[in-house]
Amino acid sequence: MAGSNDPPNTNREIRGDFRAEIREFLGTRRSRVTPEQAGLPAYGGTRRQVTGLRREEVALLAGISSEYYIRLERGNATGVSESVIDGIARALRLDEAERIHLLDLLRGAGTTRPPRRRPARQRIRPTVQRVLDSMVGAPAFILNGRGDILAANLLGRALFAPVYADPARPPNNARFIFLDPHATEFFRDWDQVANDGVAMLRASAGRDLYDRRLTDLIGELSTRSEEFRHRWAAHNVRMHTTGVKLLHHPVVGHLDLPFETFPLGADPGQFLLTYTAEPASPTQDALNLLAGWAANNHDIEPPAPSDEPEPAGSAETAD
Repeated sequence: MAGSNDPPNTNREIRGDFRAEIREFLGTRRSRVTPEQAGLPAYGGTRRQVTGLRREEVALLAGISSEYYIRLERGNATGVSESVIDGIARALRLDEAERIHLLDLLRGAGTTRPPRRRPARQRIRPTVQRVLDSMVGAPAFILNGRGDILAANLLGRALFAPVYADPARPPNNARFIFLDPHATEFFRDWDQVANDGVAMLRASAGRDLYDRRLTDLIGELSTRSEEFRHRWAAHNVRMHTTGVKLLHHPVVGHLDLPFETFPLGADPGQFLLTYTAEPASPTQDALNLLAGWAANNHDIEPPAPSDEPEPAGSAETAD
């Protein structure tokens, strides 16, 4: 129920935004699957005007009525059962990240609470920072779903020195990827990194369209980067928890770094990112060199205090 001071139709606006996201997300997923791939006859031949599946074809594959699917794609998410979601996921060949994103959007479309415009500033617990600092041989970071680097150890700050060069705080991976001219040199697989970064932001937006810092970031990137706009319009989502990052560091050169991410159970929305190197590899040699450089470079930014009180008058409230 909306609060007494909420503007009229607040809940209607919330549902409307999520319904638009549902419509666009399901529409882009339909366009990826052809009737042939789904095992259906391609009625219409060369006169077929729809790229991918028609709504009626998705309904057929999902085992529901066309009218029900059309209402659902328009964002009418009331009482959607697990079996219906499973059927749509199968019909559209959704992976786990896409299925979770659809669930988030459906949940948001049925919300009756006013939007949380600006969440409280995220803090890093001192014990978490001590864990990071104890990982002396591996670059390690704490990030959130917006790509903000909330904390890092010394080797992590040295590894991401080009990201930390931006005076904005906290440093943000997405802003660096799309707005810093050095990003295409730092990330040797920049195109893949860019796709993954947008897919992670899209998934975060599905969980909360009213995170003010997230919407501000998306607005900034959409305004300033054509590369970002193009990828954002694709509505792709992804869970990016492991892989190999190909970097070119300005001090030590090429690094091929396997990475793993781990959610922090006590700190929702935060996760630990660690990079390692294959033993006795050129990358391990480069990390060793980087660690020596970091130890002797006093310009590397120290970690921000994580338990300092919020300055008076800085509490963030809903707009």
